[in-house]
Amino acid sequence: MTTAAGTVRAATAAPNSLRLPGIILGVGLGGFVDGILLHQLLQWHHMLSSTNHDRIGVKYYSPHTVSGLEMNTLWDGIFHVVCWIAVLLGMAVLYARVTHNRRAMWTSHVLWGWILVGWGLFNLVEGVLDHQVLGIHHVRGGLHQAWWDTAFLVFGALLVTGGCLLQPGGRPFALGAQRPRDGA
Repeated sequence: MTTAAGTVRAATAAPNSLRLPGIILGVGLGGFVDGILLHQLLQWHHMLSSTNHDRIGVKYYSPHTVSGLEMNTLWDGIFHVVCWIAVLLGMAVLYARVTHNRRAMWTSHVLWGWILVGWGLFNLVEGVLDHQVLGIHHVRGGLHQAWWDTAFLVFGALLVTGGCLLQPGGRPFALGAQRPRDGA
């Protein structure tokens, strides 16, 4: 856009333009952290590891048997596919909304704030739905599973709060470079 002073004014990305892609990216990345850390590395649970005590009648697949672990691994894989789709979708929306100066976008506190909010929302929704309502798995089953599930929800709330606190420090970034026009 050309101004009366003869400069090309850069379009700026308002913080709201980064909200949707940031949240979607946060959900996908938060899901990957959950799946990689809790399902694979620590092996605390799998998608269907508590279905012997679930609230919806899913067949129990013990993660301590080969056939049960195969079914849990399959559902962990489906979970990772959903996370991957969320990351791809978040990247596509971000790419569509930010057309110039994309490198600067990655340093935006606003974007990283929304990503933290998305990760926190993942924890809150997954924690309430899968751990509490459906009961298909818990963060770490056993004697203290209620404490682990509660800590997961508290961590999610802290991520949402931290993401919201991070954003006001961020300024909108220029989508295009501001440049003088013909000697102006």
